Amino acid sequence: MKILANDGIDPIGKKMLEDAGFEVDTNNIPQDELPVKLQNYDAITVRSATKVRKALIDACPNLKLIGRGGVGVDNIDVEYAKEKGIGVYNTPASSSLSVAELVVAQLFTGVRFLHDSNRKMPVEGGTKFNDLKKAYAKGIELRGKTLGIVGFGRIGREVAKIAIGVGMDVIAYDLFDFNPEVEIILGSGGTKVNVSVKKATLDKIIKTADFITLHTPFIDKALIGAEELAQMKKGVQLINISRGGLIDELALIDALNSGQVSYAALDVFDNEPTPRAEILSHPKISLTPHIGAATNEAQERIGVELASLIIGHFKK
Repeated sequence: MKILANDGIDPIGKKMLEDAGFEVDTNNIPQDELPVKLQNYDAITVRSATKVRKALIDACPNLKLIGRGGVGVDNIDVEYAKEKGIGVYNTPASSSLSVAELVVAQLFTGVRFLHDSNRKMPVEGGTKFNDLKKAYAKGIELRGKTLGIVGFGRIGREVAKIAIGVGMDVIAYDLFDFNPEVEIILGSGGTKVNVSVKKATLDKIIKTADFITLHTPFIDKALIGAEELAQMKKGVQLINISRGGLIDELALIDALNSGQVSYAALDVFDNEPTPRAEILSHPKISLTPHIGAATNEAQERIGVELASLIIGHFKK
């Protein structure tokens, strides 16, 4: 049984599969070559880079399983694969904490201007130190501010836990009803505290939150466009470490230029892997190259969970 881990897999997960009798190939095959070369494999695992669409599925009749190392399956035609009898699995729980920690890192970055300071200090720090000190002297604290979480699944819940620990007021929205209570584990001692966030409508989050973070699946049109941006509090800060396209990027640039939005943090973009130049060069945007789940701990958990799912599928 041959598995193509086209976007890689953690060594522990790879060893688990090999110990179970699978042959695992971690060499990346370019997307346009997959219709021919994937026919030599029984299964493929991907992350966000490789797309497994209907045409590829039709071209590979030997394919028995598709595994997605991560939460979303937007890059896989899931229902079509299942109609063809192909197993489709993802690992929704493994990367949640890592993504949430990046969200909170970007919150701290925005309120203390770290994104801009790290750009300018190497260039101007030696000659304009006092000017920069003055420019970044109006930071704010997160404690007591309102964080609106749009999408209260696993990642949204992990963000809420950290934000509550910081002292933020958390309001949350989801398309589906949810339990507002989250369990916070304090330190390594294992002490647990249950705290509830406030349920809110999307409209309320848009109009009242000081900070908004998005954690929803991909949708056909932007969730946050010019109309929504105009309704937000003056100086709102936005974070998208979920899916490219959830924020209208051109409308965001206009809102940043006008001061309606004071800061944005983006880990995902409309047209990856070539984000538009206006986004990459904007001084009020903190940028990361789609690394929400890219921690050693998350990748190990993803590899182990994915390997377990594959072994369970073929050994049942």
